[in-house]
This record gives sequence, C-alpha cells and structure tokens, in this order.
Amino acid sequence: MTEAVTTTMTFHPRPVGGAPTPWAFPAPERSTLANGLTVLRCHRPGQQIVAVEVLLDAPVEAEPEDVEGVATIMARAFSEGTEALDAEEFASEMERCGATLDAHADHPGVRLSLEVPASRLAKALGLLADALRVPAFPADEIGRLVANRLDEIPHELANPARRASYALSAELFPADSRFSRPRLGSEQSVARVDAAAVRAFYRAHVRPATATAVVVGDLSGIDLDELLAATLGAWTGDAAAPRPVPPVVIDDHARVVIVDRPGSVQTQLLIARGGADRHDAVWPAQVLGVYSLGGTLTSRLDKVLREEKGYTYGVRAMAQVLRSGPDGDGASLLAISGSVATEVTGPALADTWQVLRVLAEGGLTDDERDVAVQNLVGVAPLRYETASAVAGTLADQVEQHLPDDYQARLYERLANTGTVEATAAAVNAFPPDRLVVVLVGDAAAIEKPVTELGIGPVTVVRG
Repeated sequence: MTEAVTTTMTFHPRPVGGAPTPWAFPAPERSTLANGLTVLRCHRPGQQIVAVEVLLDAPVEAEPEDVEGVATIMARAFSEGTEALDAEEFASEMERCGATLDAHADHPGVRLSLEVPASRLAKALGLLADALRVPAFPADEIGRLVANRLDEIPHELANPARRASYALSAELFPADSRFSRPRLGSEQSVARVDAAAVRAFYRAHVRPATATAVVVGDLSGIDLDELLAATLGAWTGDAAAPRPVPPVVIDDHARVVIVDRPGSVQTQLLIARGGADRHDAVWPAQVLGVYSLGGTLTSRLDKVLREEKGYTYGVRAMAQVLRSGPDGDGASLLAISGSVATEVTGPALADTWQVLRVLAEGGLTDDERDVAVQNLVGVAPLRYETASAVAGTLADQVEQHLPDDYQARLYERLANTGTVEATAAAVNAFPPDRLVVVLVGDAAAIEKPVTELGIGPVTVVRG
C-alpha cells in the first residue's frame, strides 16, 4: 500500500517596488581637443557598450545641386576602407572589436554612430579616426554605393508614405530650397556622383574644427583624454569660414495635392504645415498638445478615426525639427499621417477636420494632458537606459544649437505645462485653414469627395 505524500509549500513574501529615485537626463562634460574637435563625454556606470557620435558640419544643403546625394554616398563610404585598410579589411577589424559603425546625411549634417564594448574602445576609436582622417573613397566602392542608392529610389517612390513625403516637400518649400528636394538626392543627381565628387565634398566640409564627438558609456579605468588625443586628436584640417545658412521658407496656405495611384485600395494621408523649433518658448506646450492630439493609440485622432469609425489602423501627429538655431532661423514640420481605405478618404478627412474644430472649441482635458506628461516624462528613465539613446539625444542638441542641459530642463518644463497652454499650442499647430494635404491614392475615386469638403483647392499629380 502506497502512503500518501504531503507536500508543504513555503511562500516567500512578494517583492514590492522601492521608493522611486530621483532621475534627470545626464549632463555631459564639454572639452576641446588641440585640433579644434569639440568633445562631449558622459560617464554612465554599468553601460559597458560605449556609444560614440561624430557630427560633421556637412549638411545636404551644402551639396552642389548637380550631385545632390553626394553627402549620403560620402557618409556610407566612410566604412569602405582607409589608406591602410581596404573595405573588407576595415569591416573585419570592426568586427573583431565587436563594433558597429553607421553613418547618414541629413539637413543638419553628416553623423557617424559607433557602438563598441568599453574594453575595445581604443581600437574602435582608432578605426573611426582613420575613417575620418584618411578615407580611401575608392572608385569601385563609390560606384557600388551609387548603384545601391539608385536601386533604392524606385522602392522609395513605390512606398506611399515616402511618396507623400516627397510630394509634401515639393509643395511646402520653394523650388530653390534644398528642403524641397529629396534629402538623399534624386535619381538624376545621384547618378552623377563619383569618387571625385565625394572627395571634393569631403575636402570642402569635413574637418575637426567644425566637428563634435559625443562619447557615452562606462568610462571607468579609461583615460579618455589620452585616448582621444591619440585617435580623433590626430585628425588634422584647416579652419572653415562660417557657412551662410539660408532661412527656412514655408508656404502652408491651404491646398490639397493628390498623387494618383490608379487602383490603390488605400489612401496615404499627410497633413502638414510649418511650426516653431526647440528654441521657441512654445515648444514644450507644443510637444504636449501634439502628443495629446495624435501621439499614441489613446490620442484623440485614434479614438475617432480608428476606434469609433474603423477607418484606419492608426493615425499619428508629430513635430519634427527641420533645422534649429538660436537666431530664430529654425523651423519644424507639424504633421498628421496615416492611411485609410480608399472609399472612406473623404469621410476620414472630414472627421479629422472635425476633431481639430472640437479641439479649438473645447480644448484638451486635464486627463489628456496628464496622460501625455506621464508618457513623455514618466517613462524617460526607460528611454535612456542605453548609452546610444543618451548619445543620440546629446548629438541632437549639438545639431540644433541647444545648451547641454536642454533635455533635462525640457522634462521640467513639460511637467509644469498646464492644460490651457497645451491646448493653445495644439490649436495653433493645426489650424484647419492653414494645412497642406497630400493624398497618395486613386484620384478617380477620391478627387470628387475630397473637393466637396472645401478644405482647399485640389491638384492631381499623375505619373
């Protein structure tokens, strides 16, 4: 006969959360190397993956118009070898360091992003410095990068969201503005880029005196001054005369542009206008107001267009800095974007305008403002858990000519911004009579219902 076995379980007390500790966005230390390179460093204990961002004052607006896209090809070519290492050898050395190196070109300039274990920082910084000091820019690799970029362009034009973005840029900005043309260059201009053009752009715009390096991670036991002097400090170059910065001119009188996609079952919506940049005192309120309008699944636009009407899987409102400067010459792009079924394009736009009118008449609620603050401020410590996130934000501040403590003060300002201020900023951001609407879809199906809304004159772009 088998005896019954009694098992006794001992339950330990359930762990409970401790008291929250104060948090603030980390403040960097700023210094300058002998060659003029500006350095921002931020020691983050425990972050064994060090992030390095190098910002070059080589904006796309400095590109010669006939070879627009050359900044992007140059950025990608920094990983294609140096005077001492060919492309494969350079990639192998980076791989041995456990490092990744990415680069891209944008309106503020070219940015290189390096991530590497702290134990291999010295080797990786040496490779990064060589890529900047003595890039090879071999003709065959430049040719390959150009061919790759030309292959990307048809795919971008086939993407409704990217096509809408291209059309919006052409509408908002005057034809002589670099903002009006594709940031990575057109098919015609990219095709004219060669190794000579890349080298000429490099010689004209890449130098340490106008560059900034951001280093974030656990720097314990690392003599960063000595390391930087031996790597990025060996980079030489002359000083540069101040480059004139043309003002950002935006024409946001109300109008609708339909980019015809015959037979399309969906319409891509992009509704936009110009707005204030981060130097403007309204920015914190604008951030809260725009987020409450369309920053998350619980925002007003989603509640109406997605939950109530079922028009879309999601609609977002955002504010994207185009260029930022302390002299009032900056601007941002305020936009609402999403996609809806072709047959409900007219009703979706009508309901969007109704949401904006109700917002202007009744304002945001305190609950909406509180949710926005919690989502933007309350989760900030999680957002900046990695060194790369901190480095990226510090680099953004440098590009936008903001003080080093800007992000920390921004969270304080967001927390102290009231519902009335957030409402006013959101209403001013999206006045129904000052919005440019781009629709990528089947013009035969959507032109008539959109015209009947009376939200602006309608133009159809075909081909």
